[in-house]
Amino acid sequence: MVPIAEQEVPIKFVSIIGKIEKMTFPEQGCTSHVGIVKGENGVFVLKRSKGERYSGWLEREAFILKSLSETSLPIPVIHAFEKNSELNESWILMNFIQGETMGEALQKEKDSEKRRSLIYQFGEVLREIHSTTCPEEIYQPDTIWLDKILDKAEIELQLYDLDGTPELLEQLKREKPKNIMQTLIHGDFTVDNVLVHDGKIAAVIDWSGGAYGDPRFDVALAIQPEDDFFVNEEDKKTFFEGYGERIINEDEYEYFANGVYEFL
Repeated sequence: MVPIAEQEVPIKFVSIIGKIEKMTFPEQGCTSHVGIVKGENGVFVLKRSKGERYSGWLEREAFILKSLSETSLPIPVIHAFEKNSELNESWILMNFIQGETMGEALQKEKDSEKRRSLIYQFGEVLREIHSTTCPEEIYQPDTIWLDKILDKAEIELQLYDLDGTPELLEQLKREKPKNIMQTLIHGDFTVDNVLVHDGKIAAVIDWSGGAYGDPRFDVALAIQPEDDFFVNEEDKKTFFEGYGERIINEDEYEYFANGVYEFL
C-alpha cells in the first residue's frame, strides 16, 4: 500500500500540480508521509502528517517557510497548505529540489578536499541561518526558547512516548547553561535536513522546529558523530571554520545533543 494515494491529494493541490502523472515515495521518517509528484505543471513535493502532534509540526513548518519566504535562505517554496481537522491531518505542497542529503553525500564522497568542502559549507549555511534577521512573525524577544522547550517537554512527557525521561528533564532544568543571544534557528539541523547537489548545498529542509532560539542547539545537532563523519576533531574544525566561530563547548554539546534533543 502506498503512503499517499492519488485520490487523497487535496483538490486545491491538484489544481496546482495539474494532472498527476507519477508519484514516488522516498525513504522518510515517522512524522510524515512524503511523495515526489510529477504532474503536468512540474515536479512537486507533497507532505502529509497525521495525528495532533505531527500534524501540528507540519502546520508549524508551513508557517515558518511562509515567514522565511522573503529571505535569501536556500529553502523550499511552499505552494499550498491544507489542514483537515475532521481527519486530524495536515498537508504541504512544495517545489521539488534536486539533491541528496548531506549525510548521503558525505558517506559517498571519497575525495578528501571535496568532503572537506561539504563540511565547510554545512557550517557556512548554518551561520547564514543564524545571521538572518528573524522575521517578525517568528521573533519572540521576551521568551527564552530553552525555558519554553523544557516547559513543553514536561507537558508532552505525560502525553507522548518520548526518548527523554522525567529524571533527565529535571537534570536539564538544574543544569541549564548560561543564556546567550538568541537568533533565528532551524531547530533540527542535522545532516538529514540539508540537501546537496553537484557538490553544493541546494536547500535546508524540514523547518518545523524553526524559531527564535538558542543557536547552540543547531550547532550541537550539526556535529553529532556518525559512522563516517564528525567522529574526529578535524571534521568539527572544518565545520566551525565554515561557521566562523566555535560557540559551544563539550558540556553544552552534551546538554543539547544528548539532553534537550531527547524530548523533541
